[in-house]
Amino acid sequence: MPTTRADRPRGLAGRLWRDYLRPYWPRMGVATVLMVIEGSTLAILSWMLKPLFDRVFVGGDAGAIWWVGGVILALFVIRALTYITTRAILTSVQQGVATRMQTDMLRHMLTLDGPFFQNNPPGALIERVQGDTLAVQGIWTTFITGAGRDAISLVALFGVAIATDPWWTLAAVVGAPLLILPTAFVQRYIRRKTRQLRTDASARATRLDEVLHGIQAVRLNRMEDYQTARFARIIAGMRRAETKMSATKALIPALIDIVTGLGFVGVLALGGAQVMRGERTVGDFMSFFTALSLAFQPLRRLGGLAGGWQTAATSVERIYAVLDARPTIVSGPRTAPPPDTTLRLDDVRLSYGSHPVLNGLTFTAEAGQTTALVGPSGAGKSTVFNLLTRMVDPDAGAVTLGGVPVAAFDLGTLRDQFSTVSQDSALFDETLRENIVLGRKVEEDRLRRAVEAAHVADFTDRLPAGLDTRAGPRGSALSGGQRQRIAIARAILRDAPILLLDEATSALDANSERLVQQALEGLTAGRTTLVIAHRLSTIRNADRIVVMEAGRVVEQGTHDQLMERNGAYAALVRLQFGGH
Repeated sequence: MPTTRADRPRGLAGRLWRDYLRPYWPRMGVATVLMVIEGSTLAILSWMLKPLFDRVFVGGDAGAIWWVGGVILALFVIRALTYITTRAILTSVQQGVATRMQTDMLRHMLTLDGPFFQNNPPGALIERVQGDTLAVQGIWTTFITGAGRDAISLVALFGVAIATDPWWTLAAVVGAPLLILPTAFVQRYIRRKTRQLRTDASARATRLDEVLHGIQAVRLNRMEDYQTARFARIIAGMRRAETKMSATKALIPALIDIVTGLGFVGVLALGGAQVMRGERTVGDFMSFFTALSLAFQPLRRLGGLAGGWQTAATSVERIYAVLDARPTIVSGPRTAPPPDTTLRLDDVRLSYGSHPVLNGLTFTAEAGQTTALVGPSGAGKSTVFNLLTRMVDPDAGAVTLGGVPVAAFDLGTLRDQFSTVSQDSALFDETLRENIVLGRKVEEDRLRRAVEAAHVADFTDRLPAGLDTRAGPRGSALSGGQRQRIAIARAILRDAPILLLDEATSALDANSERLVQQALEGLTAGRTTLVIAHRLSTIRNADRIVVMEAGRVVEQGTHDQLMERNGAYAALVRLQFGGH
């Protein structure tokens, strides 16, 4: 993982070096040496044109053709070999950095909690993991090549030019000061436009994620044109910004072209006259002119690096904005399991922003018993599960497990105590087997018992691939009842001491509900179980029923006790069944 902010060197480049590039310095050192060799070949090539013209073309020395030609051929062979090797080394560095960066971002995001994901939708986070790291990935090859091969080539070529004639060299660079102000402008403009583009790219990814995952609602509500128009507006803005940024990036190389053209004219006027007067040889002029010509492309590429770095720096800032985010819910010191599984909430209060959810909630779920939470939607029932598993912490009050505050437990230890089945079972686009075992090594016999107990075998045995059938994105290849049974098989296999059942049978037909209810009754035996149920028929036999309204307990007891009181619970029963 990246180091903490306190001990990182200042600057984005320094942070990237320390966090990601430093392990690759030996390979980068080899690549640098090879680039020195490659960059030097152009200067030697331009230097070899002096004997080629003076001794061969002008002097008529036929024997010099072979050794001059041999040196030039050797230079091109060396250039080709160093280019291939350097490219391979830099690609391995580039891929290694991108892989580590993407892995670190996902690992870190998985440590963050609710507020972060409320402020950053999945599409935007996907764009940061993919789009921003890809934007950074290519810059290292460009920059190392630019700062290495091109800079070395440029220095060596200007060395040849100065050695040939310093005054000619001065004439060639007379227009260079014209580049200073435009370069500063380009850097600021590109940085601003890149931020806009990365923001728009996140909006594009978010829009696609929501449309494709909500495709059924889009079609049923005939929103195809509406959603397409929204998407088109986003990418139209990106197109305009990209066009403007591309034109601005081209400004510096274009100005370099003009400055170089002025230099060529100056050298031609000054040097051409000296050659015609016999003060300098044709070889001198051709060597200088070739060095200046060969310096042209490295100079243009180096001029484009300013815009390239601004583009990459924006993505680096966005990457570190994620890596620097810190969870508000952190592990406690206690790694030992709780002494017992009694759950208690005492005067718990919680608000989401300005909206109060729990208002002094107090109740106890005894160890080994089944406690049911009932009440209207919005009463705070599901929030209780989030508090127990520390998906969220209360604003006030105490939440304890076995008499120990849940905040005192290591998060892994705490969550190992719970098996959860919710009304919206989360399945992954993997095989049914993988969706049940969730990466754990499980004996086949134990898996089979869990599958049969949850009545998953009732439909998997009829599938050609059985448990190795893929569930599809978000379990889309399965019916709602089948997804629910997969989730129940998970809970059975997890075998945790506490069960949290949030409408666990809500998506099942009458027959499947009866079968799964039997499986759950066997599973709950001897375990602490909390059940959220709108179907009151499923919790008649609960040891305790807690009735919630507006984030507080209004009554609690067994089914029979609550019916005798003829209060809120009895009203709910009459509403569902028209009587007892």
